[in-house]
Amino acid sequence: MIDHIIFDVDGTLTDGGIIISSDGVETKRFHVRDGQIIGVLPSLEYTTVFLTGRKSELTQLRAKELKISCVLQGISDKAETLGNYMKQNSLCGNRIAYIGDDINDYAAMQLCGFSACPADAPDFIRNYCDYVSMEKGGYGAARDICEHLLRMQNQYEQFVKLFVAGEGLN
Repeated sequence: MIDHIIFDVDGTLTDGGIIISSDGVETKRFHVRDGQIIGVLPSLEYTTVFLTGRKSELTQLRAKELKISCVLQGISDKAETLGNYMKQNSLCGNRIAYIGDDINDYAAMQLCGFSACPADAPDFIRNYCDYVSMEKGGYGAARDICEHLLRMQNQYEQFVKLFVAGEGLN
């Protein structure tokens, strides 16, 4: 059973756009529906991890809002970092779902029991993944993928009950 979900950030939880103002302030756009389901996952006994190649204070803030278990930023070799995470936490790959959107996620995806991507991921990734969302990155893809995963594991009804009870409102 999958009980860890690894999320790439840029292009998966965001649309991949990075807006930098003339005074150097960076802005990203996150989708509220993604946050709503991610916020419920810990109540369903999932460990959630952000694994991203960029370093961003905005990513750290969003992770804090969503009570993400672990945030790994500025990672150039995601597979190596994920492998170390797996060793440190005594995890085998079949317990992990990886949600990513680009070639730099591919090697890490290969370590996991389930891989998924947004609709606008490159063909190379879409052709590899177990599930391709109908939604684009930053436009509800993570919500769609997590709902699919919960249905696979017969937990979707439980998610709905928790959500209706007010959990995951992020």
